[in-house]
Formats: sequence, structure tokens, C-alpha cells
Amino acid sequence: MSGFWREHPKFGRQFQVKTYRETKPATLTGIEKYLGSGLIKGVGPVTAKRIVAHFGLETLDIIEHQIERLTEVPGIAQKRVKMIQTTWETQKAIKEVMLYLQGHGVSTTYAVKIYKQYGDESIAIVTQNPYRLATDIYGIGFVTADAIARNLGIEPHSEYRYRSGILHVLGEASEDGHCFLPQAELIERSVQRLTLKDHQPQPDQIEDCLQCMIRDGELIGEKGSEQFDGQNLYYAPSFFQAEYRLSQRLRQLLLTPVEVDLERVRRWMERFVEKAGLLLSEQQRQAVEMAASQRMLILTGGPGTGKTFTTRTIVALWKAMGKTIALASPTGRAAQRLGEMTGQEAKTVHRLLEFDPKSMKFKRDIENPIPANAVVVDESSMMDLFLGHSMMKAIALEAQLLLVGDIDQLPSVGPGNVLGDLIASGSIPVVKLTEVFRQAAASQIVSNAHRINQGQFPYLERVSNQPKSDCLWLTAEEPEHGVQAIRDLIESLIPSLGFNPAQDVQVLCPMTRGAIGTRNLNNVLQELVNPPHPSKAELGRGGSVLRVGDRVIQLVNDYNREVFNGDLGVIEGIDLEEQETTVRYDQRSVTYDLADVNEIALAWAVTIHKSQGSEYPVVILPMFMQHYMMLSRNLLYTGLTRARKLAILVGSQKAIGLAVRQVRDRERYTLLDQRLK
Repeated sequence: MSGFWREHPKFGRQFQVKTYRETKPATLTGIEKYLGSGLIKGVGPVTAKRIVAHFGLETLDIIEHQIERLTEVPGIAQKRVKMIQTTWETQKAIKEVMLYLQGHGVSTTYAVKIYKQYGDESIAIVTQNPYRLATDIYGIGFVTADAIARNLGIEPHSEYRYRSGILHVLGEASEDGHCFLPQAELIERSVQRLTLKDHQPQPDQIEDCLQCMIRDGELIGEKGSEQFDGQNLYYAPSFFQAEYRLSQRLRQLLLTPVEVDLERVRRWMERFVEKAGLLLSEQQRQAVEMAASQRMLILTGGPGTGKTFTTRTIVALWKAMGKTIALASPTGRAAQRLGEMTGQEAKTVHRLLEFDPKSMKFKRDIENPIPANAVVVDESSMMDLFLGHSMMKAIALEAQLLLVGDIDQLPSVGPGNVLGDLIASGSIPVVKLTEVFRQAAASQIVSNAHRINQGQFPYLERVSNQPKSDCLWLTAEEPEHGVQAIRDLIESLIPSLGFNPAQDVQVLCPMTRGAIGTRNLNNVLQELVNPPHPSKAELGRGGSVLRVGDRVIQLVNDYNREVFNGDLGVIEGIDLEEQETTVRYDQRSVTYDLADVNEIALAWAVTIHKSQGSEYPVVILPMFMQHYMMLSRNLLYTGLTRARKLAILVGSQKAIGLAVRQVRDRERYTLLDQRLK
């Protein structure tokens, strides 16, 4: 490009282009790199080398004008030529969009995603309202969209900007589990979010904007009770509808009585336990009777209290009564466990509800309910507002429902507190199992989980070469010492106890940030457990490397691929030619285009929140004051109860003590319990 520099009064130093010409790479190495850069699906480094070796400096002209000649290259069939041709054509269209977007500070990866979303309308949509990017495209948040908007000259007081900022604030609040925000809090957060160096919004401007958004149906306002000083509560419409309709559906379900001969149920129970050679406690018997006689039952309790055997008994009873039974759990692994424990097929909730990627809706709903007259949902503390609503509206009014979950665990990752609200409402029968069975009590993991729940410091055995307990403790006062301690455990103690670090161990952290957070630990653990090797393909993405053999976690619900937030898998293939990454999740493989690889991340270490519904043979729990903001009783309890055979706490006693004392479960703004009352 040739031209001159000038000072723009608003945007500062700019380059004014007078003439430009496009030059393609001139050397053989340049052409090879250009072709093999991942730009063209079907051409990776190996194929690029072959093409350039055959056509030399004419390569790009031949692709442009005589693409059919690529079949002259050994190993390139007609089918691949078609794929290269399609991608080359698309690439030319994307190039224009990329140049435009890169001029406004958008990275190449996002440019591809934007083009996939909007096609040839990309430039028009981004120019008109760049804030749409924040809601339409995973990975582009309000901050990025705002920077693009400023680049495009959109004014800081633009109504687009204010509305998008308010919706973003509500979206951020939903990530903390809230279904709505009270007016004062929403205004305060929105002012903070929308403030720039040269612009400070006023609370009354935000208030005016809120009224306009209610008028246009972008928000729903509801008068709050005394608890909220009578101020308005603001919902995004989808949150309001889900919460309101969920409460209505539950009330409908509860209205229909169940007729059953309890004497017959008791006689059946006696025969069943006699055959199984096990005893049912008084609480368990009560749960079985209520499951038979109530429309809905919540069964809750900590580890070792017999939730599993009680659930198995209820399923067997329903089977004996001739009921068709559906079993589900929010995660694949929990569904697998439920199936093994009951001897019947269990599905993930998404599979049971039959998600249809075309309509982006579940096929099972009020008009087309689940074909079962008895439904069990395990790990139901993980169900957020939207999954809870989808589940309840798909249950036939004449069906019975058993929700099983541990109410002392962390609430769902998504918004709402469904299980907690159902229990708090007092509208649904609840049996809480509290008696710990002798066999389970022999495990220090189980007894410590109950100690933590009662606000007592856990009994921990110091790490040694021949531990007697399944719950160990390794002192490390500083995060850096903690990182080294975890390395030592992975390299020596864990293999010496017969565990495989690559398959059996999961590190669970309170947070992602800091030396002892998941981000740093993932890099450390990857080098230890899955180091680079010439035979392992790898891919650099945003400062981290993904490698064949890496454990990864899905970060967002992807209904088309049927993988969901929190699913764990292992990378089994990276194909730079096809620009695809393949991840193995439990029993199936899922393929990602390279543009969508930001939906997955390394998972040698994950947050305790993301581990819900999963169990691992060995869990390492770093507990440090660096994460004091997140430390709480139910966080420590949830992390510890993910361990099946061995739990190792690494950190300071002060941090563990703080977690045990801290019961300030951050209150979630939800009105489900009140709506049920």
C-alpha cells in the first residue's frame, strides 16, 4: 500500500491509502506456507508440500484458473479437488470480510465465525449493530463488541450501546446463577459496565433505557416484595417465561392424586430386601412408600446415606407395578452410573428430551411428552432453570417423578437453584437421608464430607508412601509450593499407589486464575502427563496448545454436536489437512472445525463447579488463600465427594478452615420457590 499518514481529529493517527496492489507469496517456501496455513480445508502442510513440489511458482495461478489439474499431484483425488475448490471460493468471500474486520481489531478466528454466522451480510450487520456479535457468537463478549463499535465510530451514548450493555450485565449475572436483578443493582452494574474514560452514563439515563426496553419487549419487569424494598425486578424475557412456566407446570403435576395400595407396596418391599440381603432404614422405607404414592418426590442426602440403593429399590418397585420407566441425568457419566446401578438404560436429560438441531428445540414437550409413566432424574442439583423447565413440561400429567440429588452440593452451573427452590417451597414431598451406613462410614472421604457439612474440620492423614486413609493432606503454604507438590504427587506417589495419572487423576480447583488456578495447572500437568512427541499432532490456540491425548472439557452447550457444558473427553485426532479436531466423549467421537476449537479447553485441571455430576478415582484439591473469594463449605464438600477411591488436599490449613466456616452460599436471585408457594 502507498499513501500518507494523517491525524484524524477523532480517531488519531491513520494511514490514508492512495494505491494498493495484492501480491501473492513469491517464493516456493512462501507459497507452501500460505497453502498449508490452515486457510484451505483439504490442504494441510503435507498436501501443500506435494502441490508446490509439482507446480512450483505457478501453484496459485493453477488453483485460481485450472484447479482440475490438482489431480496431477499424487494422492489428490477428484473428491478432494472439489473440496479445495469450494473452500477457495468461500475463502475469497471471507477475505473481504476478514480484511474489513481485522481493520476493526477482530482476530482471524472470530472473522471466520462471523462469516459462518452471517455469510455475505457480515459487513452490513457488523456495521449497523456490532453489539449483535456479543449475543450471536460464542467467544465475542460485550467488551470486544464495544471495542469494534468504538472503532466504527458508534457514539458511547448510543441507545444500541446502552441496551446491549444492560443485556450483557443481565447475562453476566446469569453466569453467577441469577435469574433477574433488582433495579438498583442492575442500574449500578450497568453504569459501571458502560463507563468509559470520556463517558459516564447517569443512573436516570439507564432507568429511561430500562423503561424503553420493557416497552419493546426486550426486558420484563416485576414488582418485588418487601425483601427487595418493593423495587422493580428485571428479567430477560426467556428467564421470566422459564421460571413462571416451570412453576405453573409443577403445580399442574402436583394437582393429580396417585392411587396405590400401600399395604401391597410394604409386602413387596419386605420380599425385595430379603432377596437382596440388605436392610432398608426407616428413612429409606419412607422414601420408597412416598415414591409409590406421591406424584413427585425429592430424595436427597449426602454420600454413604443409601441414595443409590433407595433409588434402585424404587425403580424395581415401579417395574413390579408394570410402569414404563425413563431414567436420566444431566451428564453422560452420571447417566452411565445410573444405568449400571438400576440395570436399565439411562440417558442424558438432553437425549431423553430428544433435541432437534434443525428447530433448536426439544421434541419432547407438553404436546409430545416422554413415553413413560415413571421418571427418575439423578444428580438433579445440576439442573438449571432452563433444563428444569424443559424437563418438567415433557413429563406427562399422569406420570410420577423422582428427583434424586445432594442438596448440600454446589447449585447448578447455569442460572437458578431449581432443586433448592423446590425443597424451600414446601410444596413437594422431600425425604432427606441422614443415616450413614457402616460400610460407607469406613471411608474417610465419606466421614469427612459429613464433618465438613456440619462445620467441623476434616480428619486428614499426612501424605506418606503407605497411606492408611483414602483422604490425605499435603501442606503447602504458598501457591508456588502447591504447584510443585502437585507435580511430585503426579510423578511419584500416585503411580506408586497403582493409579494411572493420565486416566485416573482429576485436579479440581476453586478458580481458573492464579498460580494454583486451572489455567496455569493445565499447562503444568499437560507437560507432565501428555508431553509433546513427534507422533502426536498438536494445535496452538490462544496461548495454549491442544495435543492428541489431551483431556479436554466442553465449555458451551453445542446442540448440533450433542456435547454440553462440562462434558469431558480426550483428543483422539488433529487433522491439519482437513482442519478438524476429533474428541472422544465416553462412547462416541465428535469432530470440530478448527474455527470452533475455542469451544473446548484443556481439562487436566477443572473448576469444582465444572466437576459436578462426575466422579474420579483420584481427586487432588488445591486449597489456598489465593482463592479466598470462592472458598465455601459446599465448594469443598462438592470437590471432596467427587473422589471415589482417593482424595488428596494440597494447601494451607487456614484455607481449609475458611472453606469449612464459610456458609455464605451466594444468594441467587430467583423467585421459583415463591411462585410455587
